[in-house]
Amino acid sequence: MAVRSLLLLALLAASPLQASEPSAATFAGGCFWCVEEAFDKVDGVLSTTSGYANGTTENPTYEQVSSGGTGYVESLQVI
Repeated sequence: MAVRSLLLLALLAASPLQASEPSAATFAGGCFWCVEEAFDKVDGVLSTTSGYANGTTENPTYEQVSSGGTGYVESLQVI
Protein backbone atom coordinates (compact mmCIF):
# COMPACT_ATOMS: atom_id res chain seq x y z
CA MET A 1 0.00 0.00 0.00
CA ALA A 2 1.37 3.45 -0.84
CA VAL A 3 2.65 5.67 1.95
CA ARG A 4 0.07 8.34 1.10
CA SER A 5 -2.74 5.83 1.52
CA LEU A 6 -1.39 4.74 4.89
CA LEU A 7 -1.16 8.35 6.03
CA LEU A 8 -4.73 9.06 4.97
CA LEU A 9 -5.98 5.97 6.78
CA ALA A 10 -4.06 6.94 9.91
CA LEU A 11 -5.55 10.45 9.86
CA LEU A 12 -9.05 9.10 9.48
CA ALA A 13 -8.60 6.59 12.29
CA ALA A 14 -7.07 9.17 14.63
CA SER A 15 -9.76 11.82 14.19
CA PRO A 16 -13.21 10.30 13.64
CA LEU A 17 -15.98 12.63 12.51
CA GLN A 18 -18.48 13.62 15.18
CA ALA A 19 -21.44 14.46 12.95
CA SER A 20 -25.02 13.28 12.82
CA GLU A 21 -24.95 13.13 9.02
CA PRO A 22 -22.36 11.20 7.01
CA SER A 23 -19.67 13.37 5.46
CA ALA A 24 -17.96 12.88 2.11
CA ALA A 25 -14.34 13.45 1.12
CA THR A 26 -12.62 12.93 -2.22
CA PHE A 27 -9.06 11.62 -2.51
CA ALA A 28 -6.74 11.27 -5.49
CA GLY A 29 -4.02 8.78 -4.64
CA GLY A 30 -2.98 7.14 -7.86
CA CYS A 31 -4.92 4.05 -8.86
CA PHE A 32 -8.46 4.45 -7.49
CA TRP A 33 -8.95 0.69 -7.12
CA CYS A 34 -5.98 0.45 -4.72
CA VAL A 35 -7.18 3.40 -2.65
CA GLU A 36 -10.77 2.08 -2.69
CA GLU A 37 -9.67 -1.30 -1.32
CA ALA A 38 -7.87 0.38 1.59
CA PHE A 39 -10.78 2.66 2.52
CA ASP A 40 -13.32 -0.17 2.26
CA LYS A 41 -11.53 -1.79 5.22
CA VAL A 42 -11.82 1.26 7.53
CA ASP A 43 -14.48 1.15 10.26
CA GLY A 44 -16.99 3.96 9.75
CA VAL A 45 -16.63 4.17 5.97
CA LEU A 46 -20.14 3.76 4.58
CA SER A 47 -19.33 3.70 0.86
CA THR A 48 -16.63 4.40 -1.72
CA THR A 49 -17.09 5.53 -5.32
CA SER A 50 -14.32 5.55 -7.93
CA GLY A 51 -14.19 8.29 -10.55
CA TYR A 52 -12.14 11.09 -12.07
CA ALA A 53 -11.43 14.64 -10.84
CA ASN A 54 -10.18 17.98 -12.23
CA GLY A 55 -10.19 17.21 -15.96
CA THR A 56 -11.47 19.03 -18.99
CA THR A 57 -12.61 16.26 -21.34
CA GLU A 58 -16.35 15.48 -21.21
CA ASN A 59 -17.07 11.83 -20.28
CA PRO A 60 -13.51 10.51 -20.60
CA THR A 61 -12.76 6.81 -20.87
CA TYR A 62 -10.36 4.98 -18.56
CA GLU A 63 -7.88 4.72 -21.44
CA GLN A 64 -8.03 8.48 -22.11
CA VAL A 65 -7.44 9.32 -18.44
CA SER A 66 -4.63 6.76 -18.14
CA SER A 67 -2.83 8.27 -21.13
CA GLY A 68 -2.56 11.59 -19.28
CA GLY A 69 -4.07 13.82 -21.96
CA THR A 70 -7.36 14.76 -20.28
CA GLY A 71 -6.17 16.57 -17.17
CA TYR A 72 -8.15 14.15 -14.99
CA VAL A 73 -6.76 12.11 -12.13
CA GLU A 74 -8.23 8.91 -10.75
CA SER A 75 -10.08 9.73 -7.53
CA LEU A 76 -12.21 8.17 -4.85
CA GLN A 77 -15.17 9.63 -2.98
CA VAL A 78 -15.45 8.29 0.57
CA ILE A 79 -18.54 8.58 2.75
